[in-house]
Amino acid sequence: MKVIHGIFLGIIILIIIVVIAISISLFIFPQNKIAQRILNGKVYYASDFGIEILISKTDYDNDGIDDYTDILQGAKIEAENKPKYKSAYYSGGYPPDDEGVCTDVIWRALKNAGYSLKDMVDEDIKNNIEEYLRVGGKPDPNIDFRRVPNLKVYFERNQISLTTDLSKIEEWQPGDIVVFGSKHIGIISDKRNKDGIPYLIHNANQPLREENALELYNEYEPITGHYRMK
Repeated sequence: MKVIHGIFLGIIILIIIVVIAISISLFIFPQNKIAQRILNGKVYYASDFGIEILISKTDYDNDGIDDYTDILQGAKIEAENKPKYKSAYYSGGYPPDDEGVCTDVIWRALKNAGYSLKDMVDEDIKNNIEEYLRVGGKPDPNIDFRRVPNLKVYFERNQISLTTDLSKIEEWQPGDIVVFGSKHIGIISDKRNKDGIPYLIHNANQPLREENALELYNEYEPITGHYRMK
């Protein structure tokens, strides 16, 4: 009986240790919280909240698909490809298809709509270098378009600036670009959570690249920019 009691007590102690470890992990590593939300969340869409999806009047690459949809599809392709997270400097600027960071999601998504974000950013830096503090007066086409601070300046100057208030759910549309602080960037998904908050398509080396993470990332690194292509 004492042996059985000892085994039972040991199991209870082990369970307690596991619960404590998981709780500490969720507190320390926000990515685990994101995974928890993904597993527990039902997927909704704009129509579930009576939100009209905006269609761009521009079809830049003339493929019969409007720009916003093209950008969203490009971001989803990137999420499905799930390139290995690797921050590095590349001659010519572009990393291999199977490598990337958060900023690579953006230019690859825009490329699907026919845009060369690299060329657009390089040109704007050339003509307005004083606006790009991260460049420090020394443009480098091999990396400038892959730095979040530079992208924030570019979108702020050249595209449509929108609300950073997540409660205004109708103003967050698929294909929009969102910047967190000065270190992270992503694309707004067409998927939404139960509150109508959109999912985020991004690369932070997480298991799922399209996830219910917009609110949580905003808690840890507040949104500083929300943009839409003109």
